[in-house]
Amino acid sequence: MTVNRLPTNRPTLQHPGPHQRGAFAVLFAVLLILMLAFLGMALDLSRLYNRTVELQSAADAAALAAAEKLSGTAGSIDAALNVAATAAAGKKFAYENATFTWSDAALKFSTAPKGAGWMDATAARAAPEGVMFAKVDTAELGAAANTIDNYLMRFVSTKLDSSTTGASAVAGRSTTNVMPLALCAMSTVPASSRSPSNELVQYGFRRGVGYDLMQLNPGGSSPEHFVVDPIAASGASGASNTTAADVGPFVCSGTLPMSGVMKGQISVKKKFPLASLYEQLNSRFDQYSGGSCSYRMAPPDANIKSFVYTASNSWMATTPAGQTATTMTDNGKLLTVADPIPLPGSNTAAKYGLLWSYAKPVPYSAYLASPTEPAGGYVTLDKTLWPALFAPGLPDTKSGYSTAPYFSGSAATDLKPSSAHGRGLRNRRVLNIPLLLCPVSNGAKASATVLAVGKFFMTVPATSTSIYAEFAGIATDQSLGGTVELYK
Repeated sequence: MTVNRLPTNRPTLQHPGPHQRGAFAVLFAVLLILMLAFLGMALDLSRLYNRTVELQSAADAAALAAAEKLSGTAGSIDAALNVAATAAAGKKFAYENATFTWSDAALKFSTAPKGAGWMDATAARAAPEGVMFAKVDTAELGAAANTIDNYLMRFVSTKLDSSTTGASAVAGRSTTNVMPLALCAMSTVPASSRSPSNELVQYGFRRGVGYDLMQLNPGGSSPEHFVVDPIAASGASGASNTTAADVGPFVCSGTLPMSGVMKGQISVKKKFPLASLYEQLNSRFDQYSGGSCSYRMAPPDANIKSFVYTASNSWMATTPAGQTATTMTDNGKLLTVADPIPLPGSNTAAKYGLLWSYAKPVPYSAYLASPTEPAGGYVTLDKTLWPALFAPGLPDTKSGYSTAPYFSGSAATDLKPSSAHGRGLRNRRVLNIPLLLCPVSNGAKASATVLAVGKFFMTVPATSTSIYAEFAGIATDQSLGGTVELYK
């Protein structure tokens, strides 16, 4: 029996020839190089990214620390340099194995967070006014901090021995503790001496004197006051954000969302809508019903005692006739009987209203023509001279007066807010109000020049028509400091 075998077509295995083996070797070498390159890139790039994060952390910390110190003075520039160096020294790099070597060249200063106006420390010291922003560039901290040696990428190319990175940060104020209410400066003179006792007068206002802020105008007999546009506060054309609803939250907090207003331009609209906003002002007296303020965002003052002009007040020797000095018109100016030179001969002690509840008179000799005041404030005028400041009339305090009532802590002049609203915040009753160069254009919207920011202490809650406040001096840049944040 014959068996037929089917033909088989199985392939015959071929061993690679020498040329094929060479091709595989070349291909393997290329793939190996690519694999090493990708591995090296992944490893070295991760180290580069980590170094960038370390540099950014140091830049952020140094810039924030520096910006916190800036107050528009030459001394604040030096303070910023010192704290920036300390902040950078507290950071490390190279996986916590190396410390930064600080250089003052890494820190620059400016009056705005953007633009080309960055100055070194020397230039900033020479012109410190308005300098509220700090920029840190790690490129000035040396090559060791900004360069890493590559581990594997160097095997791909000698040009990849190292990689360079860096970081920068800008920090500065995002808010300023200024009210969206502006008044005309009663004088354009920053400081003058008033006879007979050489009392310091600032922009036409007298310390310790009470004013109805809604009844003043150095250029006419009708009241002049303004609402500040909190959004276009830097002087942009048009002040459209000036309704009570727009500015109400800023009245509650006493802040504007800007870095500052000192000697700048702000957008304003005539007539502050007090009838719709007085309840927001009164949050400072722990009064929240009817207004839109919250005690969490707008805490009460630590002392909410109303200092009423009636006989119940405990420090005036003569009962005042009103809450403030009596309003009058003199040479076409709407002011008070405490302001003209010489004072009206018909004045009596009672016409000067409630005096010295928060601020005391200061001698002109104590005045410093600088953005700051002494740490403890100006020395005050000798108390025996106070009555002479208001002749005729001679108002005076009772013999036991020494500390201004707001600060005395006595039961008669101190009242704590509700415990449910916390302890309160000292000096919340002080309104920081821009004093404008007037007249301001008659249009519904205008750009106005800020000469200074005046401090006005609310003696009693506001009404729908009046804000009774005692002049307490001119605010400094440092005292107006608001929130500091990073600008990216």
